[in-house]
Amino acid sequence: MRLNRRTLLAAAAAFAVSGTPHAVRAAEDPAVEPIKRLYAKFEEALKNGAGDLKSRLAIVGDTLAATFDTPAMVRTAVGPKWKTFKPEQQEALTEAFGKYFVTLYANRLSQAAGGKFEIKPQSEERGPNRVVSTRVSNKDGDDSEVDYVVNAGNKVQDVLLNGNVSEVASMRASFADPLKGGADGLLKFMRERTDGMLAAKVSPRE
Repeated sequence: MRLNRRTLLAAAAAFAVSGTPHAVRAAEDPAVEPIKRLYAKFEEALKNGAGDLKSRLAIVGDTLAATFDTPAMVRTAVGPKWKTFKPEQQEALTEAFGKYFVTLYANRLSQAAGGKFEIKPQSEERGPNRVVSTRVSNKDGDDSEVDYVVNAGNKVQDVLLNGNVSEVASMRASFADPLKGGADGLLKFMRERTDGMLAAKVSPRE
């Protein structure tokens, strides 16, 4: 079927949500765009199977880093202790967290091999942020709701699994013990976890 201006306008209207004051048309929604780019890279990385972590990182690493507000995420995950750290310690933690987070997500990505990614065409307002809802399924058809909390700068500052499990809150819990050793303790923890993922052998399932 030939696409003309009328057909395109009709298609655009089909995605609009009427009667919802805070809904934004998909084509005009800046909060949705970074998630579209991210999932496009995810699909590219999984096109021929999960492969190995380093190969996935080469494809999705830069996009993950650009999509997430990792400096804000590490401050929130560390909590009140963040303000007690020296600037050079904060800088080192921010750099280490960025590498840890990107590697962690590229590592998890293998679980979605053979599945699909679906994005709700409009975000929803939630306080000062917007939430982009998605659904991720694996090759067996098992799926999960994955929501991205996007800030005013259109950077993701948290991920919610099935609507209520916060990624940042989970990280804050996992950082509790390392933080007993101060900034150096957390820095060691993140670096060791990152190196451990990169050194792991590829699973036969991947």
